[in-house]
Amino acid sequence: MQAQGLLTPAAVRERAHEMLEIGVAGGLDHWRVDLDRLPETARYVASVIRDQYPTLAVPFHARWRHFAVDGIDLWGPVADSRAWPDAATRARTEFDLAIVSVLLDAGSGPGWRYQDARTGRTLTRSEGLAIASLRMFEAGAFSSTPNDPWRVDAEALSRLSAADLAKGFQVSDANPLVGLEGRAALLRRLGDQCQTRPDLFARADTARPGGLADVLISQASHGALPAPAILELLLEAFGPVWQDRLSLGGVDLGDCWKHPAMTRDDATDSLVPIHKLSQWLSYSLVEPLQTAGLKVIDLDGLTGLAEYRNGGLFTDLGVLTLKDPADADKAWPVSDPLVVGWRAMTVALLDRIAPLVRTELGVSAEAMPLASVLEGGTWAAGRRAAAERRPGGGPPLIILSDGTVF
Repeated sequence: MQAQGLLTPAAVRERAHEMLEIGVAGGLDHWRVDLDRLPETARYVASVIRDQYPTLAVPFHARWRHFAVDGIDLWGPVADSRAWPDAATRARTEFDLAIVSVLLDAGSGPGWRYQDARTGRTLTRSEGLAIASLRMFEAGAFSSTPNDPWRVDAEALSRLSAADLAKGFQVSDANPLVGLEGRAALLRRLGDQCQTRPDLFARADTARPGGLADVLISQASHGALPAPAILELLLEAFGPVWQDRLSLGGVDLGDCWKHPAMTRDDATDSLVPIHKLSQWLSYSLVEPLQTAGLKVIDLDGLTGLAEYRNGGLFTDLGVLTLKDPADADKAWPVSDPLVVGWRAMTVALLDRIAPLVRTELGVSAEAMPLASVLEGGTWAAGRRAAAERRPGGGPPLIILSDGTVF
């Protein structure tokens, strides 16, 4: 039960806020926290939202936003025009696409580019990774059945090589992608897990990530599904796909790390759950479930995302500062307490800044849930702040990543 208690958004939120309190009290070795900088940061975020969404109608922070180029949605109209046998079939397909695309999205590195032949655009970072994965999906790269290319199945994933991924993502010595081997290995482990857990993934004669759509649809009560249930299913379903991560009592903990300041008198001592990719995937599965006719409730039961755009926002605008400025020039593994503390405090600070941003904009939490504050929003503001401060707009810290965290 102790391990399961760490596999919830409530656990992420609880320990994130505790980390922030420790930081405010000066108890972290690497970080100072200045909450007096939050109001100015909120004004900065609000100005970015007004620039991007003048009507303040901000969509959720989800992978679907990245499937648009120059304001043209490359997925929605095509999917809408297809004759789906039923709503569940479309949901499975969109789960397939979102899951592989999100798992392939952890930071690209500054040197990678994707040339999209159909739009003629050269794309970078999350947008480039999204379109590259979309084009691979459309071409049937993740399907073992040539006459059914719009599918991701266990057989195709289990044999996916780094060379296959390099071809789809146009990787070369002149166009390097961070963590290529790690990404390919992650998808192969996903394929293996789909076969290991037919109770979650198997539908008809196919083991596929999209089988999770049927599980969640079956969990709905009177047509409503709490958003935290999405994350909790993903953490159960995907736990074994994360390599060399912590486990507790035989349960894989995924994006959960150790920090000496997080003290407990039980087996969860020092453990800090974050679950960034899984939570972003949870946000990305909301819209397919809504299209299938479900009402997704308690969206703010999920947390903000501990990644370098949100974390960079708070660092670049002075809410978080390194006690030793030289640490900004060092490379840090994701497991280091400096990075763990930064990521955890980012989650808590997103909770703190969201109501300030809404006040600046004069909107309610119902009109602009946390998922929209992220999109409009802190993620976009973090990117803008980075571009204003560093050539290439990279993060304020140098993170050693295997392509499966950030």
